[in-house]
Amino acid sequence: MKKKLVAALLASALCLSALSGCTQAVESEPVVETAEPTEAVPTEAEAEPTEAEPTEADEEVDDQVKADEVAALIDAIYVQERTATTDADCKAAKEAWDALTDAQKELVEGEDADPDYFGRDTGDASKDDPLNADDIGENEILVVSFGTSFTDSRAQDIGGIEKAIAAAYPDWSVRRAFTAQIIINHVQARDNEFIDNMEQAMDRAVSNGVKNLIIQPTHLMHGAEYDEMEAVAEAYSSKFESIVISEPLLGEVGADATVINEDKKAVAEAIVADAIKDAGFDSLKAADEAGVAFVFMGHGTAHTAKVSYSQMATQMEKLGYSNVFIGTVEGEPESTACENVIEAVKDAGYSKVILRPLMVVAGDHANNDMAGDDEDSWKSMFEADGSFESIECQIAGLGRIEAVEKLYIKHIADVMGK
Repeated sequence: MKKKLVAALLASALCLSALSGCTQAVESEPVVETAEPTEAVPTEAEAEPTEAEPTEADEEVDDQVKADEVAALIDAIYVQERTATTDADCKAAKEAWDALTDAQKELVEGEDADPDYFGRDTGDASKDDPLNADDIGENEILVVSFGTSFTDSRAQDIGGIEKAIAAAYPDWSVRRAFTAQIIINHVQARDNEFIDNMEQAMDRAVSNGVKNLIIQPTHLMHGAEYDEMEAVAEAYSSKFESIVISEPLLGEVGADATVINEDKKAVAEAIVADAIKDAGFDSLKAADEAGVAFVFMGHGTAHTAKVSYSQMATQMEKLGYSNVFIGTVEGEPESTACENVIEAVKDAGYSKVILRPLMVVAGDHANNDMAGDDEDSWKSMFEADGSFESIECQIAGLGRIEAVEKLYIKHIADVMGK
């Protein structure tokens, strides 16, 4: 009986133990929670595409585009006509140039545009007086020049003539006009200096109540520029009590190459004397004995006035200046073309050459066409010929020579009583 009871108690204990284990197993089962769905994270390959870094080639293209835009703005003001937008156009061109980098400025190239248009240093513009003030009075001398964008030459050559005239005629107001609108625009855009063209100068004289007007051209001869100036003056003739135009530097043209006059003689003597002094010789004869020839380079023209250059050559011969030669950039007349002048100097037996401009101003033609380093400059062509020991250049306009200034003053005196 006791054995059966013990067995029953053991069985109950085992059952309770098993039941307890089952309960613990159920309570300890982990609970799995269902997560909310999330957006998939894109892989590197699926990421949003980014903008590519500009390449060196892209930057070069961008530089050229900006340079071309400036070149177009320069070409737009490189014109011989003033319009209602000229002032704004000049301002826009300079602002666009200033915004370029140095590297971009070197890329500026257009029909007439190049880096030198704004970039070349030609002197301090503050030293030049545009002579465009009002309060003129009743008597005015208007000094009319072709003009130059080379500031030092503008101040010394054109300014020298203007100052000499003002000193000689203190009772008259001296004012300036240029006939080349291309140059006026260049100076205005680059230097913010405003120079009157012929129409502006004449309008200024009228609005200021000028009664007596003398126009003194600094042009070398009665050429195309002189004719255009004369036409404008004629259109305003009824607006003044008196208006007269004085002679250009070389005076009347004359019929052919043999015709010379006192003006041409005075100019020949003045320019040769100044060239001799600058070259360090005591006389033209001393230069001749040293094998030195002086070549004076003018502009040249297809106008009938081109005979003036032949007349200057005749004048040099008449003065006995055997080592002085006359040439022109344009080769008009033909005998004045560079290759023909080179042959003439060689045939005369000279081994050294001094080039000097036969121009009132020492501007672009003197600095580039005569003394430049390009293969088509006169200096380069003389050097390339190989027949000469030395080629030197004197960069000086006629306007800074005192004797030339006095000749203009004399021309004004000749018309004062008319």
